[in-house]
Amino acid sequence: MIKKIVHLFFAVTGIVLGYTLGPTLFGLIRFDSVSLDYPPFTSPLFGAIVGGLIFILLSAWMVNYSVSMIRWFEEKLLKAPLSDVFAGVVGTVAGLIIAYLLTPAITSIPIVGNVVQIFTSALLGILGFRIGYSKREELISFFPNKFGNKDKQKSPFKAGDAKILDTSVIIDGRIADIIQTGFLDGTLVIPTFVLGELQHIADSSDVLKRNRGRRGLDILNRIQKELKIKVNILDIDFDEIQEVDSKLIRLAKQMNGKVVTNDFNLNKVCELQGVEVLNINDLANAVKPVVLPGEEILVQVIKDGKEYGQGIGYLDDGTMIVVEGGKDFIGSRLEVMVTSVLQTSAGRMIFAKPKLLEKAL
Repeated sequence: MIKKIVHLFFAVTGIVLGYTLGPTLFGLIRFDSVSLDYPPFTSPLFGAIVGGLIFILLSAWMVNYSVSMIRWFEEKLLKAPLSDVFAGVVGTVAGLIIAYLLTPAITSIPIVGNVVQIFTSALLGILGFRIGYSKREELISFFPNKFGNKDKQKSPFKAGDAKILDTSVIIDGRIADIIQTGFLDGTLVIPTFVLGELQHIADSSDVLKRNRGRRGLDILNRIQKELKIKVNILDIDFDEIQEVDSKLIRLAKQMNGKVVTNDFNLNKVCELQGVEVLNINDLANAVKPVVLPGEEILVQVIKDGKEYGQGIGYLDDGTMIVVEGGKDFIGSRLEVMVTSVLQTSAGRMIFAKPKLLEKAL
């Protein structure tokens, strides 16, 4: 059907152009001082027939490209949210209105006025679409009943009920154990773009990445089949956004949900965007044994620290201990006294000094 419409468009365009411009063009053609400026070449009907035939032949070559472009544009429109399309259309109309208001001034330019007018209309229309699309959230806020709360009204989840998993927390694997203990409730939402990224990692040529991706798929399979929690594989994507983290934030805003992650950078971006986030590392740090300044612990120093004379050791739960003056004790177990504790979303770090030095003082 689309091909027939394209063929008809080219044919009508050729007929109209041939009928209008044919007599003039044939009058300008000369062969060895012989002019075509006489019937039937000067007849508009003859020009229409020739123009139609030329454009029909041209459409046979252009039809596949035209149909492909139309279908690509159609798919983009079908996938785009109605609010985004509305914002783009409003911007385009505004740009064309401005171009229309400028028409008298532009067309008064000698010789190139009409050409400049066509170029200006196209430019302002495209510019209006881009501005309207980029400012869609501000624009849609003027129509809260029609567009502004549409995503929230259609969302089947209550506020904070949807827990949206990102790729890093799935690969990490601890999310399954947390769910099994019952500390995480509501509905787990796994967007298709996260699944796509996970599958891409599982198909990687790098062995380490491939193993991590397959582990993530195994974790999802375990959550779906073995754990008593509702899992929703959400078929959604935002084609205009490239980064997966940005897509997660956009989805969380639409669903009024929470992002579950262990990515420190995504955690910070979510806080800046006003999106609630559940960081698995924060939970892990919260349940670690509390170590207070002044306590004495036994640690094995295993390597140098960044600063001069420092030694690095680890507790059984993986907490790093920086021992001041511990470089001389590398490879041995040492009793140290805690001096300070640094707690961040990236983890916990303990600073200490050898108890031997404390006694010497």
